[in-house]
Amino acid sequence: MELITLTTAQIGGENTNCVNARELHAFLEIGTAFKDWIARRITEYEFKDGQDFCSFLSETPNGGRPAKEYAITLDMAKELSMVERNAKGKEARQYFIECEKRVKSGEGARIDVRDPSQLTSIAIQLIEVNKELEDKVEAMTPQVEAYERIANADGSLCITDAAKSLQMRPKDLFAYLSAHSWIYKRPGCGHWLGYQTKTTQGLLEHKVETVLLASGDERIREQVRVTPKGLSKLARLIKPALEAA
Repeated sequence: MELITLTTAQIGGENTNCVNARELHAFLEIGTAFKDWIARRITEYEFKDGQDFCSFLSETPNGGRPAKEYAITLDMAKELSMVERNAKGKEARQYFIECEKRVKSGEGARIDVRDPSQLTSIAIQLIEVNKELEDKVEAMTPQVEAYERIANADGSLCITDAAKSLQMRPKDLFAYLSAHSWIYKRPGCGHWLGYQTKTTQGLLEHKVETVLLASGDERIREQVRVTPKGLSKLARLIKPALEAA
């Protein structure tokens, strides 16, 4: 099963098996914007242009400004997947290892469609893969239904209560949300705020309330809260990472 499309590109003067970094970024469900993520990773791990990757411009569908893309080698893709330290990263890394094995063995490169024995072998493999997928879907159905029930529930939770629902420590959830561009603090501000991208997507919301102080004065307090949709999203992102740890 192809998780991420394999292509070839001229890297270091040779046709090299590679993947599109933007597609890997989407598969890994990175919270950081793609251009910031890839630039930081290239700097942090000293990847070399012409050795580990090559960059190019691609036309946008609406005719806007061309986007900068990166074709990265399988070795670079494996390392980028590994450093994410989550279930998606582990899955991607194993996938790239299998891709390398297939490339080295030449698997799939010498299929003769006129050979009935090869076609039969392929058909058997497809049946086995389909059966594995059906078993996985059946096993995941209760979990998916649970996520859907959470997403359709009413009301939002403060981050501390959301952490309890996710069975993790509140400080760990705060750290995760901050590191993955869900929440932030303004300079000199003592409370957390949600990024507009997450509030626009309906993952977070802000609750504003009036608090009566002992002096009789009133103070406006703003609190970022996790919506049911956001809790469902976090369950999908964090739970697999915790189980894989």
